[in-house]
Amino acid sequence: MFRRFGEGCDAMTTTKQHTTFVLPCRGTQSIVSAFLAVFVAVAALLSCSRGFAQADAADAGSGKRRAVLIEFKEDINPLSGALLKRKFEAAVESDADVIILDIQSPGGFTSVTFELMDMVLEAKDVETVAFIEKDAISGAALLALSADTILMRPDARMGDAGEIVMGEDGAFRYTPAKSRSVLAQKVRDTAEATGRPLALAEKMTDKDMVVYQATNKDSGEKLYLSDKDLASREDADQWELSPPIREAGKEMFFTVNGRRGVELGMVDQTVEGREELAQVLNLQEPIVEMERSWTDTLVLLLNTQFVTFLLLLIGLVALAIELSAPGIGIGGLTSVLCFGLFFWARFLGGTSGWLEVVLFLVGILFIAAEVFVIPGFGVAGISGLALSLGALVMASRRFALPENEIQWTSLATDMMTVMGAFLGFLVCLAVMAKYLGDIPGLSRLTLRPQVMVAADGGASATLVSGPAWQRVEVGDTGSAMSALRPSGKVQFGDDAVDVVTEGDYIDPGTEVRVVGKQGARVTVRKV
Repeated sequence: MFRRFGEGCDAMTTTKQHTTFVLPCRGTQSIVSAFLAVFVAVAALLSCSRGFAQADAADAGSGKRRAVLIEFKEDINPLSGALLKRKFEAAVESDADVIILDIQSPGGFTSVTFELMDMVLEAKDVETVAFIEKDAISGAALLALSADTILMRPDARMGDAGEIVMGEDGAFRYTPAKSRSVLAQKVRDTAEATGRPLALAEKMTDKDMVVYQATNKDSGEKLYLSDKDLASREDADQWELSPPIREAGKEMFFTVNGRRGVELGMVDQTVEGREELAQVLNLQEPIVEMERSWTDTLVLLLNTQFVTFLLLLIGLVALAIELSAPGIGIGGLTSVLCFGLFFWARFLGGTSGWLEVVLFLVGILFIAAEVFVIPGFGVAGISGLALSLGALVMASRRFALPENEIQWTSLATDMMTVMGAFLGFLVCLAVMAKYLGDIPGLSRLTLRPQVMVAADGGASATLVSGPAWQRVEVGDTGSAMSALRPSGKVQFGDDAVDVVTEGDYIDPGTEVRVVGKQGARVTVRKV
């Protein structure tokens, strides 16, 4: 029941909102006053409850139904489809009698359109209404077709649901017969379920067929039949055909305005606006409208390519900063926030599940193991990088494998966004290494300046180049620059070297000795 607070108990609203009960501090007067205050409050609640009951009874007596209106005024894509599903499910759970879809859309993805059609067809104990004020084209027309009732403004349009695909030359073409067959059968099944002419519905998806109004010579029954229907009927000679329906001729997809749709039986009635809509459907006014929430707006914003690029870039840079100083710090919190927003937006957008999150986290763990535990850049690092980037791309897709040019183009766009963010991350790493000091693991990817060191403790100096770990030998001692847990930095003379302990935690400033060296992996122990 959608009702504004206070409706049915107006006399008590002011008292409930503005009256303050003041209790004396002591004595019998305090007890009496408290009792009276409780009595008045209970009486107010009982009066308000009676008001609600009377209002409900009045609504029931008037026979008017409760309705929820949902606007859908965008193209059909995985994100907009997921948001519409959430609103539709909320409307069904609200126990509304009527759900109105205010549709104004050019259509979009076929797979998403099918999901939305099934959602409307499978709605139980509620009347679904498609309200078209301007245009419901392509997939939007099929979505309207799945509703129990279609109401249109007289000059609004619906139809033209032929399936097309972009070719290699960038031009749109009719899809292969296999795909068109599935679409045509889906439309016929939907029209049969909602009681609309099957031939006209199918004609929205097939430009080659021709539809006639046919009259049975014996019974006088009138039907809309296509040339395909007639060719498959055994009693084809019993039907007298009129000239082809003007909107359903050769080389055109069936498209009608509201007035013509009523004449042909595709539309139930024309209305001039929402006021007349409420009268025709016998609805309580004003009609409750499920407006776009701040959550929906935020999800749409976070799913844009530019914001996605920024989230990934900032998240990766913050993660690198956190790995350079293990522990929960600003870098870690920022990284969690960025990637959390990314996956949250994909969850609500219907393109991501827990699989993508798990793959991403496993990839990060592999990369961390490569940086802190396994020196060099090997299987762990490559696997972690592939898992992380793959999960980010998968989180933006609803299909497992692309099946047409549109899906291939969409996949390429998502991959470019993710790879662009990764390349930007590498640039930021190079800048950080130059101006902000060493980052564990990054030293193997950058050039180091030559360092002057003394040979055999003498006064003469020899020019030595290469990374600092090459100048550290087993038995050398140094001082921990940071906490070793178990990785961190140790100062050996003029060199700061990335090291690991044997598993022990060592406080900053503690003297340590090198007890093992394997490639770039330097193992130390507390002296």
